[in-house]
Amino acid sequence: MHILVATAVTVERDAVASAFSGSGTGPTTADLLVAGVGSAAAAASTAVALTTAALAGTSYDLVVSAGIAGGFQPEAPLGSLVLADEITVADLGAETADGFVPVTELGFGSVSHRPPPSLVREVAAATGARTGTVLTVNTVTGTAERAAELRRRHPGALAEAMEGFGVAEAAAAHGVPVLELRAVSNPVGPRDRAAWRIGDALAALTEAFGKLPPALESWKPHDH
Repeated sequence: MHILVATAVTVERDAVASAFSGSGTGPTTADLLVAGVGSAAAAASTAVALTTAALAGTSYDLVVSAGIAGGFQPEAPLGSLVLADEITVADLGAETADGFVPVTELGFGSVSHRPPPSLVREVAAATGARTGTVLTVNTVTGTAERAAELRRRHPGALAEAMEGFGVAEAAAAHGVPVLELRAVSNPVGPRDRAAWRIGDALAALTEAFGKLPPALESWKPHDH
């Protein structure tokens, strides 16, 4: 299993790398990419990495968007893991007099990607992650009103981050399955930096990736 792990920033990359250090070669190999913050940067960086690997004859079997995230409370408490069964961009569309309209209702594009269900089950069982929708946003939520609106429009949402949909778009263009695995560092809602637990979330991310290889190696991609 040859996987590409895309994170937004170096500290997230380093947390994932810690899980693989000293593990030898093994049947799972992982390339770690600092793809940049936001969906556009993540899509561009991931697409370049996938194209480069394909041209070199070393194509990836799986792309994983990974890092820390805001969690919707109380379903995704601080320090918990969230695994996307749906990766959805929350703010791609138009504001109208009747409210937000996603771009798909305007007749364009897509707003969601679904990771392979059997792989989601394997990884959730191995890591103990909660499964649900992970939202991709271009502007991080900073008010209770915005958090409530996102939950109204996406009742299955457990977390929000900024890169997953971009990574998923690039993976889909190459026909490669995708996962999004996040560790919750802060609540979605009013910004209270004193309540953030970034260190705990990064430690949870390292622990999760340490458990990931056996789940990937036992996965049979018949449903992708």
